[in-house]
Amino acid sequence: MTKTEDRVGRVYDLVRKMAENFEFKPESQINEVALAKSFGTSRTPVREALNRLVAEGFLTFQARRGFFCRPLSPSQILSLYEARIAVETEAVRLAIRKSSDSQLEALLETLRRVLTEYDQCKDPGRLLELDEQFHVDIAKGSKNQELVRILENLNARIRFVRLIDLKHAYLNGGADTASSRIPSHSTIMQYIANREESAAVDTIRKHIERRREETTEAVAKAFAEIYIVDDDA
Repeated sequence: MTKTEDRVGRVYDLVRKMAENFEFKPESQINEVALAKSFGTSRTPVREALNRLVAEGFLTFQARRGFFCRPLSPSQILSLYEARIAVETEAVRLAIRKSSDSQLEALLETLRRVLTEYDQCKDPGRLLELDEQFHVDIAKGSKNQELVRILENLNARIRFVRLIDLKHAYLNGGADTASSRIPSHSTIMQYIANREESAAVDTIRKHIERRREETTEAVAKAFAEIYIVDDDA
């Protein structure tokens, strides 16, 4: 890797994390000059990183105006959930169809390890990581790297809203805790183990739809988090 590629990669990682966490306000314009100055680099690697993030859906670009943070709205988050349903139902279907018995058992063992920690987890951030890992591991079982890549992108773009929603649930003593979600994960695993394709697909669909139905409230919480933090600063 050349120094230029390394520099672009470093800038990309930093800006992507900022975009994931909405450190840029929704639909706000990105100041390339300020970013380059803060990173101690020229505008070239910044622009390359921004273009890449546009292609990945984290930012938008308007001709003659520049780069903007992606919007945060119920309809936008709803679209991400709908995409997750399409990707994950196909992934579990392929995992069941394409895995040998030994491969399926290896997948199930991986999922068991994830759920063991998940069941004991009390930290919302780590809990979300484990939930994403569970679903990505199933996608990897599909032997289709494009499905894995798409799912990881969707997870990153929806992560902020999911994390804020999960934090609120814990702070308010809500039912959306690790233990309350273990049954659906365990049920998915059981259907995979039994190669019950239709049941596994249906369970994953309902599992994701449960979150989709709460989109409007989750986005409202995320907006509050973004602007309350800004006011406190």
